[in-house]
Amino acid sequence: MNGAGKTTLIKCLLDFAEPDAGTIEIYGVSHRLTRARRRLAFLPERFNPPYYLTGRDFLRYMLQLQDVPYRADTVERTLQGLDLDVSALGKPVRAFSKGMTQKLGLAACLLSDKDLYVLDEPTSGLDPKARALLKSRLREAREQGRTIFLTSHALADVDELCDSMAVIHRGSLRFAGTPAELRARQRSDSLEHAFLACIEESEPLAA
Repeated sequence: MNGAGKTTLIKCLLDFAEPDAGTIEIYGVSHRLTRARRRLAFLPERFNPPYYLTGRDFLRYMLQLQDVPYRADTVERTLQGLDLDVSALGKPVRAFSKGMTQKLGLAACLLSDKDLYVLDEPTSGLDPKARALLKSRLREAREQGRTIFLTSHALADVDELCDSMAVIHRGSLRFAGTPAELRARQRSDSLEHAFLACIEESEPLAA
């Protein structure tokens, strides 16, 4: 739900915001240390790359920051896997549609070759074909041993992709476990119905 606290949680994870209580570690390293973010790539919900760069310049710049070489063949395969025409790389980002911009951001994350991808509403602006291709790519990353930490309003995507999930409502943790466990707890075959029942419960889980 909007305003539940999902993006705020990610901001705390990345040390952009101060948590009220508790601690956060990324692969055993405190989130307050810069090196904790060395193994992750992040895509914000409202992704706005510099409008004056071409798509190619943006990817080159992002990979340079990560000390990852720009390989045209790898870039092309990644773009094809997201249904983005490689010819778009020659255009300035200001000419991109919302969906094209989102695909560019996703490509930058995937090309960074990190162990952890933190994705805030990654399917936002994507058409059904691109959504299906992205989910396939995320499953491949999981099979390679990578971790995907994502937020989503699309519970069908959560059910399909996630080994574990958490429900946050009005800034409180209402559930943590697998999608199957949430359905079982709420005695529902539908994750959507189980989610609704979960957020209607009065007591949040202890932190």
